[in-house]
Amino acid sequence: MDDTGKYLPEIYRSFRSRFADVVERHDAVAEAVDEAGPLDEQTIRLVKLGLAIGAQAEGAVRSNVRKSLDAGLSREAIEQVILLGLTTRGFPATVAAWQWASEVWTSREDKT
Repeated sequence: MDDTGKYLPEIYRSFRSRFADVVERHDAVAEAVDEAGPLDEQTIRLVKLGLAIGAQAEGAVRSNVRKSLDAGLSREAIEQVILLGLTTRGFPATVAAWQWASEVWTSREDKT
């Protein structure tokens, strides 16, 4: 496995392996959805991060923080999206998202 998949939980990798055909189709739908409109990659990443925060989906928050950074977004932009959750999703959800994002940042800093 290449370096990009090392952070993926074993259960996720196991699911992808067991249902490879379904996952491949799901990935194709996800790609089609991303390409269905005029939004650029950075905007898509921030929108998906906001949705993940709203859903309090830990894995999706972590994934979208990583993908946002990979798309060239600054930590400050990601922090603002997390902070925007405060008045919509509430303090506990915002702090949880902050924790998950901070763990991604720390993990990346440890690798440098």
